[in-house]
Amino acid sequence: EDKLFDRKVILDGIPGAAFHDGGRIVFGPDGNLYITTGDAGKPNLAQDINSLAGKILRISDEGKIPQDNPFSNAVYSFGHRNSQGLAWDDKGRLWATEHGSSALDELNFIEKGANYGWPVIRGNEERAGMKTPKVNSDPKETWAPAGAVYFKKRIFFTGLRGESLYEAKISDGGGVEYVKAHLRGTFGRLRAIALGSDGKFYLSTSNTDGRGTQRTGDDKIIKINPEVFFSN
Repeated sequence: EDKLFDRKVILDGIPGAAFHDGGRIVFGPDGNLYITTGDAGKPNLAQDINSLAGKILRISDEGKIPQDNPFSNAVYSFGHRNSQGLAWDDKGRLWATEHGSSALDELNFIEKGANYGWPVIRGNEERAGMKTPKVNSDPKETWAPAGAVYFKKRIFFTGLRGESLYEAKISDGGGVEYVKAHLRGTFGRLRAIALGSDGKFYLSTSNTDGRGTQRTGDDKIIKINPEVFFSN
């Protein structure tokens, strides 16, 4: 009868704040649930493997810890500032978008147990034992990347402040050949993206969140045939 019932908490203790809360939840090809969390405004928590902040988490749908998780807790990878999108490519590799600091937004290739550096390194900086993103935005350009999907050897991810749908071409070796922007400014802030069973992209706008400019009919869900991005 259009009601929600049998509410059950499967994981708690995730630090929260006004900003930097991650929030993407996606079932992976292994059947486990992957969850992005932000640093909750306390950057050092991202480096603490005993904290659930600034992480990508991995649990079962009942909240159980998979036996092969790297730290015997819910943490799958760490050192994240504010990951917002998760997508697996056709080789089963996990990719994640992440909000950078002073621009330098990131697209990361996620490996189990790896440290992605925040707040020690950012952008294309390097440090032993830490992962540098496959690509990051220019210091003068903010993507504020959110949701992500994989489609035809590309990661398509939405941009909030960037107000665009971004296309990152993935090479066979796991690199990023280029990033290009589509729909820039057409719908305003774009947050979530999903690939429907009909082969179409479904995107949500985020113009009434207090950070955007509200447009007539906002907020909306936009349906787009992704083949239009391959017409040129």
